[in-house]
Amino acid sequence: MFNSLIVQPIFNILVLIYSVVPYADFGIALIIFTVLVRFLMYPLVKKQLHQSRAMQKMQPELKRIQAEYKDDRQAQGVAMMELYKKHNISPWRSIVILIIQIPIFLALFTVIQIFAQHRDQIGQWTYGFLKGLPAIHSLIQSPNNFNHTAFGFIDLTKTSVTAGQIYWPLMIIAVIGAVTQYFMSRQIMPKTAATKRTFRQIMEDAASGKQQNQSDVNQVVSSNMMKFMPIMMFFIMISLPGALALYYVISNLVAVGQQWYILREDEEEMEEIAEEPNKRDASRVKAVEKRAKEAQEAHVTRIVAKDAGRRKN
Repeated sequence: MFNSLIVQPIFNILVLIYSVVPYADFGIALIIFTVLVRFLMYPLVKKQLHQSRAMQKMQPELKRIQAEYKDDRQAQGVAMMELYKKHNISPWRSIVILIIQIPIFLALFTVIQIFAQHRDQIGQWTYGFLKGLPAIHSLIQSPNNFNHTAFGFIDLTKTSVTAGQIYWPLMIIAVIGAVTQYFMSRQIMPKTAATKRTFRQIMEDAASGKQQNQSDVNQVVSSNMMKFMPIMMFFIMISLPGALALYYVISNLVAVGQQWYILREDEEEMEEIAEEPNKRDASRVKAVEKRAKEAQEAHVTRIVAKDAGRRKN
């Protein structure tokens, strides 16, 4: 089912791009495919960044809840969930993009294996209605003519390190992937005052029983992950076929551009969306205050009227 629903469609999209785009090799087809995927995910990226902005704006309220319920973790958890609901924040929304990317990544690995080791199966994986296209028909008849390079010289079926030898074009791609991962994470880091505490200090305080400020913990963890993730992804990329490393790099580059555009050009809209729950709450507070004032005035009026009636009697 995975092959039918995910691998085969991706395989055919890549074959179609490879066949119809002039002078395209596997690398060019993969780049075009990656850009298409990232643009299809643009609405999800936008929602994710809206949520990130809303989370930044709710930090003062979060700190107030933590201080108010510092001795009651259950009540603190309930209050925090209400706060997330008020700001329309879903914990799952931030991982939707990752969930989408994982099957694409796994499918690309299978597609690469087909092009690298099982080219005689290209015809079996190609949809029937595409086999009639001259370029695809020619590829099926002569699968060994498939150009598995990027820009004519980078072998995308190799890895960065093979049999103890460094393949420098892919090593450079892996380095670019690590750098773009760092900038992509840095773009969406909350712009709050940096805490001077280290993760080790926080763990030592927690071990001694001291109450921890959750926002400080989150900030330290996010900062460490921003530094650790690029290193981890670099070592993953040098162990995978070059096509996957290229997909990862292009995906990161497009993501950096999308995030820059959303965070800079679309900032006003994001502010409005993030502020919308606060506006609704402010309206409700004003309505409650108005009703309370009217009730108080009515109560005073009744008291005055009652006193006047007593005096008259």
